[in-house]
Amino acid sequence: MSLQNNISMNRNQWNGPEYKLKGKSTDLKQPEREDGAGIRKRGKSSLQDFSLPSLLLNKATVFMKYYSLFAASALTFGGICLTGQNSFAQQKTSGFEVTAESFADLQLLRYQVPGFNDLSLNQKKLAYYLSEAALSGRDIIYDQRGKYNLLIRKTIENIYATYKGDRKSENWLKFQTYCGRFWFSNGNHHHYGNEKFVPEHSFAYFTELVKKSALNGFPVNKGETTTAFLNRIKPVIFDPSFQPKMVDLSPDADNIAASSNNFYEGVTQKEVEDFYSKFNTKGNAPSWGLNSKLVKENGRLYEKTWKVGGMYGAALEKVVYWLEKAASVAENEQQRDALLKLVKYYRSGDLKDFDDYNIAWVTDTASRIDVTNGFIEVYNDAIGKKGSYESVVSLRDMEATKLIQAIASRAQWFEDHSPLLPEHKKKEVKGITAKAITVIMESGDAAPSTPIGINLPNADWIRKEHGSKSVSLSNIVHSYNIVSSKGGLLDEFAYGDEVKARIAKYGALASDLHTDMHECIGHASGQINPGVETPDKTLKNYASALEEARADLVALYFILDPKLVEIGVMPGLEVGKAEYDSYIMNGLISQLTRLKQGSNLEEAHMRNRQLNAMWVYEKGKKDNVIELVKENGKTYTKINDYNKLRDLFGQLLREIQRVKSEGDYEGGKNLIENYGVKVDQQLLKEVLARYAKLDVKAYKGFIQPKLTPVMKGNEITDVKISYPVSFYQQMMEYGKKYGFLPVIN
Repeated sequence: MSLQNNISMNRNQWNGPEYKLKGKSTDLKQPEREDGAGIRKRGKSSLQDFSLPSLLLNKATVFMKYYSLFAASALTFGGICLTGQNSFAQQKTSGFEVTAESFADLQLLRYQVPGFNDLSLNQKKLAYYLSEAALSGRDIIYDQRGKYNLLIRKTIENIYATYKGDRKSENWLKFQTYCGRFWFSNGNHHHYGNEKFVPEHSFAYFTELVKKSALNGFPVNKGETTTAFLNRIKPVIFDPSFQPKMVDLSPDADNIAASSNNFYEGVTQKEVEDFYSKFNTKGNAPSWGLNSKLVKENGRLYEKTWKVGGMYGAALEKVVYWLEKAASVAENEQQRDALLKLVKYYRSGDLKDFDDYNIAWVTDTASRIDVTNGFIEVYNDAIGKKGSYESVVSLRDMEATKLIQAIASRAQWFEDHSPLLPEHKKKEVKGITAKAITVIMESGDAAPSTPIGINLPNADWIRKEHGSKSVSLSNIVHSYNIVSSKGGLLDEFAYGDEVKARIAKYGALASDLHTDMHECIGHASGQINPGVETPDKTLKNYASALEEARADLVALYFILDPKLVEIGVMPGLEVGKAEYDSYIMNGLISQLTRLKQGSNLEEAHMRNRQLNAMWVYEKGKKDNVIELVKENGKTYTKINDYNKLRDLFGQLLREIQRVKSEGDYEGGKNLIENYGVKVDQQLLKEVLARYAKLDVKAYKGFIQPKLTPVMKGNEITDVKISYPVSFYQQMMEYGKKYGFLPVIN
């Protein structure tokens, strides 16, 4: 997924799993994961950290970097100056290769961590301990995404490590591809589409693989023969009808029974909803159900809580061990307090302890090193209750932070000037801590496919009373942009030289501003009416897509506002037009490259983008606001009136906020089902044919850096960072080092 002529990837233009946002799970914004502590004090933000004149001077410098690079280099920043003055020079001159292995529809990338070597010894130790904590919970995401995933993983890893047969045959290469896909997706359901995938080789060949590998390395039951083991595992791996969908969002279906994730067992959707309806969700209530599996045994429903001493206890014990070591070298008392509160939560499993941790974490705005770690995002649960394990360890990108803070500091202005109904606006937007971060390590649901933006915590009441943190992942975006400078997507799908030139000049900055606003003011905007339940109860399986659509619309509405020029984060409204060009093109056409013929849209982000784009297209038809143009058998989007389009975005934003504020399930369902799901199959056939000629991988993810302590006796004297080049080797190392859970939990 790349653009030609040194053009950086625009997240909204060629969106996909690798360009996902994290955050707000109960409110059901998606993963925008927020990982960092920002510079600004909690509460109403101001620009006291840097004066507006200095920002404008800095802006001029940053813009020069943005735009001169398009002409001078294939390395673009996506609108972000990475980690200080010399980060670009560091990246450019190091000879660092961003791309790694590719297979199936997947491309592995690498990212560097500028600034790591400049950290103090204690900061390096902190980053190392937090990274070990992140990786120690890695088994959990496999088990959450499918009850049999650890059984499969330990089986294929034993084959990969010990198979004595021909490793150059066509069948072996097919097995390798299956391994790569499995590791990339943290299980045997596609990381984005959620459909089950099976090996391209036969079960007979798999039998040969097993019999020519170390038999004592397979996860067999006591007394189980090799033949019995093969018969048991055959449908789990090879039968596409066995647990076919990890998340099934089909309308008017039992979405719990139809989904094969491991959050529920033996229960129906109605039983789940009835079970949690008894919990008090008013006021400052916790996010009930976030950290447990709900099961039914002998007619009784109960929760298996994910905690030390409970479900996933063996892995969480290791997570806690490393978190406690991290607390011993915390940068300040606030950070230490937050880490110890996280430890308390993992030990107790009490969601009130998790809220206490989130409050402590969001108030730590001074630390350079930061982490998100927990059961956070709920997108792997069809009804948005269960949190997937994830962790992101980072350090603050000091230079790029200034841009995102310029937006966050004016959150109240944006709220006051939004097109929402007055009763749905927040009277006081609490402090939003915003920063750009340099990722050090990602794990769980954040890897290998990563967010590019994070906004946490998810609980509305914590955000309202204590604020939130919003971040953009600057070095991740940087690596995406490097690989995106190669290919032909822009020429293939953008219409007209003017649009292509505008995206070439402003697309990277436009995309970053969209992400920043989506995170900082999008998810933080609006309020639910008094007495209305949280969206996981009111909007159910549509909550995630609607929340993502809402946050996108906030960004789209304001990116064409002169206020952004006034505050010095963009040079002119052409930037906003570039984002409109990209977003409409992606929502109506180019994101279809991720589908298979015959498919409709199921993933929340894809639904959100088509909903927004299709709704404004349909509502603007009489004024010809957006036009679908046919040339030489190819379909393109053409925007004829950008100002009317902005007004339409505002109208849709008002309606989606009303749906959320009032808990209007039928209204939300109608929006998603009428505009966000159905795909024109003829258009899809055309788009797939055009895309196939480009030979570009649809999805991208990352190999993680490696932190290695330098020891003198029992003391760490330094921590070295290195950048592995093989995804396969890293997955095998991780499986051996961090495989703490049994195959069935």
